[in-house]
Amino acid sequence: MVTVFDVADYFLSRVELDSGSVMTHLKLQKLCYYVQAWHLVFEDNPMFEEKFQAWAHGPACPELFSKFKDYRWNPIPPPDEFDSSIFSGTEIETIEAVWEAYGQFDGKYLEDLTHQEDPWIMARGDCPPGEKCENVICWKSMKEYYTRLQNA
Repeated sequence: MVTVFDVADYFLSRVELDSGSVMTHLKLQKLCYYVQAWHLVFEDNPMFEEKFQAWAHGPACPELFSKFKDYRWNPIPPPDEFDSSIFSGTEIETIEAVWEAYGQFDGKYLEDLTHQEDPWIMARGDCPPGEKCENVICWKSMKEYYTRLQNA
């Protein structure tokens, strides 16, 4: 099974620095979250084992945060080397579908979008806006919500 870090590297390898595109930590978190959500819809199983929590700025994977936290709001450079052959065909299809649907948006837009979606809202529960929350966004709620979105 691939990891959230593999998916992150895939997205980071897609950044075209010459054209002015950048990948911030906020955007990377949301893209990886959407990959997990849509893979649950398309394939009925998670793409990777790492979980997302309902943080104040939207879904966040603590392990991914730890790896890239030093970049803060600055662009993250692409990996020196990346081999996409670690992904299956269906995994690539999911990642590319997410890139096509969400890749043009910045991190703040994606944060705002996730704040309107049930999985993050439900996982936050009574937690006040802006407060720390480590509640896990469960795969079941992700699959149910994005399946409804797909069928709407």
